[in-house]
Amino acid sequence: MVTSFPYLSAICYCPLVAVLIILFLPPDRKNAIRWISVASGAVSLALTLAIYVMYDRSVGGFQFVERATWVESLGIHYYFAVDGINLPMVLLTSITLLTGVWTMWGLETRVKEYFALMLFMVVGVYGVFLSLDLFFLFVFYDVSLFPMYPLIAIWGTTRKEYGALKLTLYLLAGSALVLPGILYVYFQAWIFTFDLVQIAQVGLPKNAQLIAFFLFLFGFGVLAGLWPFHTWSPVGHVAAPTAVSMIHAGVLMKLGAYGVLRVGMFLCPLGLEHWAPLMAVLATIGIVYGAFVGLAQTDLKYVIGYSSVSHMGLVSLGLATATVGGINGAVFQMFSHGVMTALLFSSVGHLYDKTHTKMIPELGGMAKVMPATSFFFIFAALAGIGVPCLSSFWAELLVFIHAFRVYPVLGLFAILGLVVSALFMLRVAQKAFYGEKNTRFADKPDMSLIMRFPRAMLAGTLLLFGLLPRLMLDLINGSVSVFVQGLK
Repeated sequence: MVTSFPYLSAICYCPLVAVLIILFLPPDRKNAIRWISVASGAVSLALTLAIYVMYDRSVGGFQFVERATWVESLGIHYYFAVDGINLPMVLLTSITLLTGVWTMWGLETRVKEYFALMLFMVVGVYGVFLSLDLFFLFVFYDVSLFPMYPLIAIWGTTRKEYGALKLTLYLLAGSALVLPGILYVYFQAWIFTFDLVQIAQVGLPKNAQLIAFFLFLFGFGVLAGLWPFHTWSPVGHVAAPTAVSMIHAGVLMKLGAYGVLRVGMFLCPLGLEHWAPLMAVLATIGIVYGAFVGLAQTDLKYVIGYSSVSHMGLVSLGLATATVGGINGAVFQMFSHGVMTALLFSSVGHLYDKTHTKMIPELGGMAKVMPATSFFFIFAALAGIGVPCLSSFWAELLVFIHAFRVYPVLGLFAILGLVVSALFMLRVAQKAFYGEKNTRFADKPDMSLIMRFPRAMLAGTLLLFGLLPRLMLDLINGSVSVFVQGLK
């Protein structure tokens, strides 16, 4: 579909316009800065919903294409488009952006710098999901990573400098593998363009695909939390402020998995065939490891962090099956996990703001003190467990079925990981929100009605796509089916 209005550029650069406006405002205009941030998130979400509805599922393929040559001699093009794979990721980003900035309404420290950096980071996230030119994809990829350090080091908690530094070093190491991979693909294709679609159509020599896929798997895999390169993730989640944790676990980790799919698997199908068993083994170790380590945690944010490692392992396992159902499940899981994790971190953020603790043994009976906060946390935890009628159920079911068909032993271990995940989430809910009430927190206020709204949006999204999964799966399936046919 071609339209006269550049929807995709408008979605991507709406937060950038907000950043420019914020930079010209004096720091003491805090409410104006908050309103501009929320408005940019609302506009981006409205535009995303518009293209989600207008996307022609009967035609499929890339739609809303925006393409212009930038540096012709180097084959660099400004090339934005959406299909059934990246449109759910753009929707996830828009939902998380709006709910994230809304959640941080009460921030009082360096408000101007915080919202400017956060919105700038989201511009990079949108750019990665929308770019079909490898040069722009890499530039946006780095734009999305650099604001993480100041956001965590300045506004974070709990060993924030260590968490920020570790996260930055790991992600830069991953980026250092992605760049050589892109340049290697550029020269091996012999058409000297960064156009991802053109390179895929021409194809790469088999040996080049083996090397390039290895670089992309581990380069993007670091950001996806692929075991054993996941250790930055729980530390970063714990140290980051609430909205950054929401964007971080909800969206940024998806950039890594999306990069493996869109760049690695799209350009290197023979590389995928060669490395898929290793990818499946590492993914399964991540699922089981994340579940067992999460079981031993006493900090709520660490619990969510290791739960994310386990759930992102499911995404990698689904991709490694190289089947329509498995990849459908992986993409759906990326969306569902992003929304679920954002809701978990959002709920814990309110709990921490009021009690100044995230330690599970210090809590107890919080369902009586903060019923709304407790409801949203438990709702998200149930989604993570894979309870029917919530979107994660369909995503995890698809991954398990197809993982079991392609890798029966690994499929069994993955199911074991889910059982352990369910155990530690139920344990957290029981210890923190039920049982004996801690009288120290008996007078702490629950979240206000206005602050319940962004959490309700996230919960409603999980329920909507759980009750009507075809709203998402039909969209994903149209593009994944074509993609998998190209692998054969």
